[in-house]
Amino acid sequence: MSVPVPGTPSLLRAINDRAALEALLARGPLTRPQISDLTGLSKPTASQLLARLEQAGLVVRDGVREGLPGRTAGLYRINGAAAHVAGADVTPARIRVSVADLAGTVVGEHTLPTPGRTGVDVVARMAAALDGAAAAAGLTRDRLDRAVVGIQGAVDPATGRLGYASHIPGWHIPDLVDTLSGGLGVRVAIENDVNLAALAERASGHAEGASDFVLLWVADGVGMAVVLNGTLHRGATGGAGEIGYMPAVGAPLMRDVRRTHTGGVHSLTGGAAVLRLMREHGFRGRDAATALSRAAADVQTAGRRTATDAGARAERALTELATRLGATLATVVAVIDPALVVLTGDVLRAGGEPLRARVQQHLHSLTIPRPEVRLSTVEGNPVLAGALQQALRETRDEVFTTTVP
Repeated sequence: MSVPVPGTPSLLRAINDRAALEALLARGPLTRPQISDLTGLSKPTASQLLARLEQAGLVVRDGVREGLPGRTAGLYRINGAAAHVAGADVTPARIRVSVADLAGTVVGEHTLPTPGRTGVDVVARMAAALDGAAAAAGLTRDRLDRAVVGIQGAVDPATGRLGYASHIPGWHIPDLVDTLSGGLGVRVAIENDVNLAALAERASGHAEGASDFVLLWVADGVGMAVVLNGTLHRGATGGAGEIGYMPAVGAPLMRDVRRTHTGGVHSLTGGAAVLRLMREHGFRGRDAATALSRAAADVQTAGRRTATDAGARAERALTELATRLGATLATVVAVIDPALVVLTGDVLRAGGEPLRARVQQHLHSLTIPRPEVRLSTVEGNPVLAGALQQALRETRDEVFTTTVP
């Protein structure tokens, strides 16, 4: 029978330090009395804690708070300069990188175009992208604690190779993560881009606090993130959620799939399929999102006045697309039974509320469980947001749990 080990003074200090740092992250600059109230520590202990964290460079003074009863109180905040992380979003056309400080403030951004499909040196490209973002932040690459890279694929944990990403040249090398980390001099993690969008949704979107949900992403291709018991489910090979290749009623049955964005669900709801569908109903655009947004606008306009031919065409177009999406989601709901379905990606966001409402209606007509269907509200690039979330969480875990002497 194991005997409980009493907490040592250093362990208790570390726990108190972490509690204070988390409070500063969540609420912004705080005074010593406020930290004392939030953490339950005595004021003398809070004073010692702040002095310790200030000496370690984790907090800095941030002026004073006036206008309250009693003496003027000094403010403390997280020292963002104590650590920096990078998040990257990789597509065939470009690498977009953001750098954030320890407080989560984005301090530098850079986009590196990546044309061409031969002779790609992935380490050199990532180095150029990271260097550009670090320079924009007034830093050098060696000041980055870690980088999380979002990509349209998944790393197989057994082989270390990237799968589901034949359309992104240069990334299909052995020990991809170790090769990048060694070549860049920065700790690197690689995550599926849709998984990172789900992390962003759970941090600041409709999935905040949700323990079981799925996120459906439709842009050029189709992807899904699965969160079970509050944790991303990646599967044995990292391919959980790659539903674009799933066989679907009405789609050609593809065997031995090799080409990206082909077969199954891709052929019914991917960007190219949505653009074809919209054009069949008379809605033009340079891409699927543009054409779909026009159909959604006509549906909304028709709802405010007597139905028009354009409104009727738009209704048929959105109903057909919602039927396809609802059938796809019904298969997922039958297996996973999520509490929530989040729709995102350029195409689904372009469909807006008119598409969301019709997808939910068709999904609920096909399933016994009836999860709520919501449209993502995460602003900006959700892949970058999720990459920074992951990088900051891991870095803070290291920095905040280091016992301060």
